[in-house]
Amino acid sequence: MVAVRIAWVLFTVTFAFIGGVFGYAVSVYYRTWKPIMELIGNDQRIVLMSTVAFVLLGALLGFILAAFFYRKVVIVAADLQRISFADKVAGVLGVVLGLGVSALIAFQFNSLLRARVPAFALTVPFLATIVCVYLGVALTMSMKEELANALSPGPTAEVAAVPEVLGPTPKFLDTNVIIDGRMADLCKTGFLEGPIYIPAFVLNELQQIADSEDSLRRARGRRGLDVLGRMQKETDTPVEVFDDYGRELDRIAQVDSKLVRLARENQGALVTNDFNLNKVAELQGVPVLNINELANALKPVVLPGEELRVTIVKEGKENRQGVAYLDDGTMVVVEEAQSRIGETISTLVTSVLQTVAGKMIFAEVAPSAPRGRPIPHAQPGDDLFGDNNSDSSGGGQRRTGGRPRRR
Repeated sequence: MVAVRIAWVLFTVTFAFIGGVFGYAVSVYYRTWKPIMELIGNDQRIVLMSTVAFVLLGALLGFILAAFFYRKVVIVAADLQRISFADKVAGVLGVVLGLGVSALIAFQFNSLLRARVPAFALTVPFLATIVCVYLGVALTMSMKEELANALSPGPTAEVAAVPEVLGPTPKFLDTNVIIDGRMADLCKTGFLEGPIYIPAFVLNELQQIADSEDSLRRARGRRGLDVLGRMQKETDTPVEVFDDYGRELDRIAQVDSKLVRLARENQGALVTNDFNLNKVAELQGVPVLNINELANALKPVVLPGEELRVTIVKEGKENRQGVAYLDDGTMVVVEEAQSRIGETISTLVTSVLQTVAGKMIFAEVAPSAPRGRPIPHAQPGDDLFGDNNSDSSGGGQRRTGGRPRRR
């Protein structure tokens, strides 16, 4: 903090001094103007008062500009820690280019300014330096990729053939998805890889909700804080508070807009259950992980009350139960179907049980389900091939239309 205050004092004094010098130069030009000279004559008191007024006005203007430029310098200094190497190189080259151009301008016009307008001999080169440096940085930043390719050696064929290995995408949580509570269970399963970040402004909003006078909002906020505590303690996924962003993000009023911009600038994904935020983020090209869509994707394929047509293949563990299987291997336990093994019947789903081992469906025989034809069991003398040949020595029965024929 001491270094920041010292820098602020030096910045303010420097700009105030430059503003005072500029005001003095303007006062000299003002009192040497012919109409003003004819008006004030040789009254030194008026000359002194006008000079002091212009100097004070220039110093005040310098102080105001110092506050504005100091904030800009602080923002740039904070952003310098996060910008890439190519941006830094382009910025340095832009500053060097701007200083060089401004030096040439000052060298060419310095003698002319001293001869024609001596009061502006110092201020004009200073302003020209600021403008040239700004234009130089803007120029080099616009062509930073070309400069990086020109300054760095080209990759060999072996290096170019190796694909780039990308790390996990950072996830930024919304306030609503934290209060929802399902994120803790989702992180515990290990399906959502980290790192998972809670932006500082989201945490501040959650704290404000927890401190609300409304009991319902207060309960929601405390629930969100408890969920964050569970996520940090009970899961192996790294969950951290993210506050490494520039001051420009703090100037945005809406939390949703901050989230979208933060995720876009850090090439991350947004985790939310807010439908509107989901659409806004998608329009701005930000990947969105919506846990409501995940829940819809994992919901059961059947619901209680739906009708299933299944084939009973074996007995169940409980009395009078039959067991069937769907095409995906899901087990269907049908009540009162033990006597209907081998039949394809209609059933009504009563409940669906989802466990870590899989899914199990419980059903009952539909009231309108007709009794299907059972699988025939061979008996001595039965002609199961339809060739009307019987074993004369067997003395058994021959089936005709499914019934025994009397001799």
